[in-house]
Amino acid sequence: MNARQGSAPLSGSAALGAPALYEQVAELLRARIYAHELAPGAWIDEQSLADEFGISRTPMREALKVLAAEGLVELRPRRGCYVAELSERDLDEIFPVLALLEGRVAQEATHRAASADFSRLERIHADLERHAAAHDTDRFFEANQAFHGALQELAGNRWLSQLIDDTRKFLKLTRRDSLRLDGRIQASLAEHRDILAAIRAKDAALAARRMHDHILSGRAALARLLTQP
Repeated sequence: MNARQGSAPLSGSAALGAPALYEQVAELLRARIYAHELAPGAWIDEQSLADEFGISRTPMREALKVLAAEGLVELRPRRGCYVAELSERDLDEIFPVLALLEGRVAQEATHRAASADFSRLERIHADLERHAAAHDTDRFFEANQAFHGALQELAGNRWLSQLIDDTRKFLKLTRRDSLRLDGRIQASLAEHRDILAAIRAKDAALAARRMHDHILSGRAALARLLTQP
């Protein structure tokens, strides 16, 4: 198999616990979609990819059915398969849902937070402060993900975490990144400061409201990006 850089070779092995071939293919395609190597709206050349992976069209088609069920690709009769693309309406519908979910996480995390948890959140926030000062968008994004992930762990609600993870995977389809908007990193940093202050004060309702507004602020930033040349 001619797997691309970083991709594990595909195998038809039936070893105990090994994923089926079509599942391996689905994982490779999923990674390319999230990395925008297969861009939003792009037509997927099944034969070319099957040749590249050294497999037949059957596991390729099964893999695409899996991704279609996840909403990452669209199977169009007589036209083939395309990477899903989020519209402005999609974003307007997704972000309020995510804001509700993340707000609930902040609320539950605040109720459960102890001194060690405050220390962990403050360490992550210190990373946000440092990366913002350095104008390092990529590392700020990573620290932002770590902050939200830490709150999910602290909340300890696996159903909330699953819903958030499922919702966020669709946002990976957007071509835009709100942190690229001029001034957005500083605004996001201030919002994180406010969220952390509410958690430290053990004000669960305020933490939930500030997290909710933080998520919607990200949507507003994406909308402003659309108007830039």
